[in-house]
Amino acid sequence: MRFMSREFKNSEKLLLTFLALILIGLFYYRFIDIPVRDAITSAEADNALIQSEMDMLEIRIMQLRGIRDNLTEMEESGELTYMPSYNSSKAEVAFLNEILADTIVYTITFADVSRSGNQIRRNFTLQFQTRNYDEARRVMARLSNGKYRCLVGDIRCSMDKEKGVTINTTATFYETMVGGTPDAALPLDSAEVK
Repeated sequence: MRFMSREFKNSEKLLLTFLALILIGLFYYRFIDIPVRDAITSAEADNALIQSEMDMLEIRIMQLRGIRDNLTEMEESGELTYMPSYNSSKAEVAFLNEILADTIVYTITFADVSRSGNQIRRNFTLQFQTRNYDEARRVMARLSNGKYRCLVGDIRCSMDKEKGVTINTTATFYETMVGGTPDAALPLDSAEVK
């Protein structure tokens, strides 16, 4: 091999070959090996992230299946209650009149409606008299297990031989704004007022 009119010695040829191999190795390392390793590392990180998301989705699916099974059991057992759309006060008053029809006397007093997001709370106090404890218990069971979602609060009970059993209680009907039509009686959302 001649370069610039000079013949290279075998040691120089060996050295030039060695340098050429080093340059090819550096070129391979810089432009092929590093990008491939970075792509593999990035793909492994993406794979780990996707696997983590899939695991979280699997857990969520299991939770939703459990909720669905619980709702199915509640529906089959009759424990599932209905949350009507705002404004269902007429239907709720009719429901109260229906369950209180067999009482001696009753009084229902509604408080102002309150709202938090899509949830509407219609608080009321209820006083009624029955002839005995069994009748009072049946009325309270129908109220708390009725078709409308109702949470019974403070219950006070008194007995008089002549008047029978008197029950004083506070309770709340729950409604939702989903499918409801706002009107002038609807308060502002308490979450937005803060």
